[in-house]
Amino acid sequence: MDTLFQYLVPATIIIAVILGFHGAPLIVWTVGIAAALVGFKVPGSVLIGFGVVAVVFNLKPIRSMFVSSIVMKIMKALNIVPSISETERTALDAGVVWAEAELFSGKPDFKKLMNEPYPELTPEEKAFIDGPVDRVCQMIDDWAIFKNREIPENIWDFLKKEKFLGMIIPKEYGGLGFSALCHSQVIMKLSSRSMPVSITVMVPNSLGPAELLNHYGTKEQKEHYLPRLACGEEIPCFALTEPGAGSDAGAMTSEGTVFKGSDGKLHMRLNWNKRYITLASISTILGLAFKLRDPENLLGRGPDLGITCALIPTKTEGVVVGRRHDPMGVPFHNCPTQGKNVVISVDQIIGGVTNAGRGWKMLMECLAAGRGISLPAQSTGGIKLAARVTSVHATIRKQFGINIGKFEGIEIPLARIAGFAYLTESFRRYTLGALDKGIKPPVVTAICKYHSTELGRRCINDALDILAGNGISQGPRNLLGHGYLASPIGITVEGANIMTRTLIIFGQGALRAHPYAYAEVNALEKGDLKAFDVAFWGHMGHIFRNGVRSIILSISRGWLAASPFTGRVAKYYRRLAWTSASFAIMSDIAMGSLGGKLKMKEKITGRFADILSWMYIATSILRRFKAEGSRKEDLPFVHFTMNHCFLEIQRAFDGIFNNLDVPGLSWLFRGPIRWWANLNSIAGEDNDSHTHKIATLMMSDTEQRDRLTEGIFIPKDPNEALGRLEEAFKVTKRAEHADDKIRKAVRQKLIPKIKGPELIKIALEKGIINTDEQRDLIRSEELRWQAVQVDDFSEAEFHGGVSTPNKSKTDWTTSTKQAAKVI
Repeated sequence: MDTLFQYLVPATIIIAVILGFHGAPLIVWTVGIAAALVGFKVPGSVLIGFGVVAVVFNLKPIRSMFVSSIVMKIMKALNIVPSISETERTALDAGVVWAEAELFSGKPDFKKLMNEPYPELTPEEKAFIDGPVDRVCQMIDDWAIFKNREIPENIWDFLKKEKFLGMIIPKEYGGLGFSALCHSQVIMKLSSRSMPVSITVMVPNSLGPAELLNHYGTKEQKEHYLPRLACGEEIPCFALTEPGAGSDAGAMTSEGTVFKGSDGKLHMRLNWNKRYITLASISTILGLAFKLRDPENLLGRGPDLGITCALIPTKTEGVVVGRRHDPMGVPFHNCPTQGKNVVISVDQIIGGVTNAGRGWKMLMECLAAGRGISLPAQSTGGIKLAARVTSVHATIRKQFGINIGKFEGIEIPLARIAGFAYLTESFRRYTLGALDKGIKPPVVTAICKYHSTELGRRCINDALDILAGNGISQGPRNLLGHGYLASPIGITVEGANIMTRTLIIFGQGALRAHPYAYAEVNALEKGDLKAFDVAFWGHMGHIFRNGVRSIILSISRGWLAASPFTGRVAKYYRRLAWTSASFAIMSDIAMGSLGGKLKMKEKITGRFADILSWMYIATSILRRFKAEGSRKEDLPFVHFTMNHCFLEIQRAFDGIFNNLDVPGLSWLFRGPIRWWANLNSIAGEDNDSHTHKIATLMMSDTEQRDRLTEGIFIPKDPNEALGRLEEAFKVTKRAEHADDKIRKAVRQKLIPKIKGPELIKIALEKGIINTDEQRDLIRSEELRWQAVQVDDFSEAEFHGGVSTPNKSKTDWTTSTKQAAKVI
């Protein structure tokens, strides 16, 4: 008996762990426990008692009647479930759940996630990118746009003629009917050339009249407006934000009242005060969100219909447009608008009177797509441009006789910019695959908007640190200064980032992406015992499985999780599985312990949002690596970015463990669990070898560097700032071998330690270099000298007399001779 007991106990424990790890159904647990009890020869009374409990919990009607009903009453009494307002519920119901559900599950299906589409442009779309988009980029003088504070008329005419404002409008209505990927590519390329132009193109193709009409407009509305919007005959704007209602649409004061006119037809009298409305001052058609009242019940749906969207020609009496805000000096049309007793027909409601009061749902569904396209494209274009510019500057700028990119202090921000360029492109492309399938995942697009704009801000700061004086001196040569000014704008629009992180990503994700939470909430609100029973006990099994998985994967550092692929990145799938299990169990602990209060614990929800976000970003990186053929040369970028994702996840977990209030258990999280997490962390700080490899790759004239920055506009004209930098970079790289030979000769004291053209001349005479190498070195130094210059102005020019700075009055040779005289 002792020998049997000796083997039976560990066998039982192992079987229980396996069942828990894989989430075995209740009936399997019942059979397993019964077998264990029989094996341990427990008394018959215990077997009978277990049998009764097993019957109660395995037969749903009995379980619902005797257990679930009591649980349901307790949860209602303790207010465990958060209250959900009408606007919140509309936002929750908008769009669909996608990849975030797998990450929330605690047991992600990575094969499924890796088989999501990785979209490509059609031949027609490629022709548009290489044709009209390139041509308008060539036309743009961003410095002149900023100095003159307007986009020139010839660019406006070109944008209208080539239907840039109608990319999302179907071809049947005269638009281009492009995919989300192409739309994004256009915005990304324009953003690398001019922020005002990219914003001007972005807004009509994002949340606004065209998008709303596409999805909800009546046949007559579509036929009338869409062809005019496609060719730029109508300039649209959409007015949502108010002085007292930004993220809180429920606080909207703009209102409309239904009344019957003297003509016997139904009209609306509108009053509004909106701000931050892009293109409003030059718009011809204004989309408006307002609260609609029908005090006489003329529409037969009660006095308060709710948020409604309508189209109003700006020439309508009472519409006030024409004034502008000044967003950080970036010269795009961002404006206030007011309406005073504006009378329009109820037929001007988007979608007709049947859509009265349905505006918030319409906005939430369209906003989800816009967040996943426009702002991520804009930020990715800016980051790629920063990677291109800083890698050139780090190569051609010398201090203490060597290129500054060889200093380890420069390697860190340079590698970070390049790594984030790889990272943002990964989740931009992955998300566009979903959007082009017709999926509109609001949580995922919120992740994209938040992190692309935040990473864009961080990269532009890093870039200006590397460029130093070249980054802060404004003028045509400065390619990043205007991006620095514009970076807070993207962070503010489409929902301020603080709100996006703390309320949407996890607040909305916790209910929508969780496999059971939203079903529980709905069942409780409706009093549906049957639905509650299914959701609640499914949730209990979910908690138990993820608790076991979290412990086992933490102890094994993820190695017991399955990976769908082998090779150098297999460990990242296992680590993601570990993260997902820990995230899932901690989410349930937070929801269970804080209940309805969790919604207001924004410091905690923000940290959960960070974990969910970085899991999604890490998934997109792995998808990109797979889609691009798992290239060995891309591994430094994969290692760096994956480590960054897990490092951010670790920091978020640490904050949760240290601050989550769990009655009676807070000591456990702040003590042993926090200690174990620090000892057994998911990731450590950046690896110096990875940052060195990335910086070196970025300062090499290779196909990989071109792939990393693919999709931005790079002018071929050497008289343009970026064209000049690119030529200097290529010639400098070509001359590097000759430069190394001269340096070696100086160290060996074969030639004197001097600088400038005289040194090159002596090296040629001594046979250290040949005439071709001499030519490359001289050209390299001339281009290097021109490339590191900054613009300067006369007093008249500085104060706006002209818009073009003086040219540099000295070349490299003259400057070297002058320096020698001073010495």
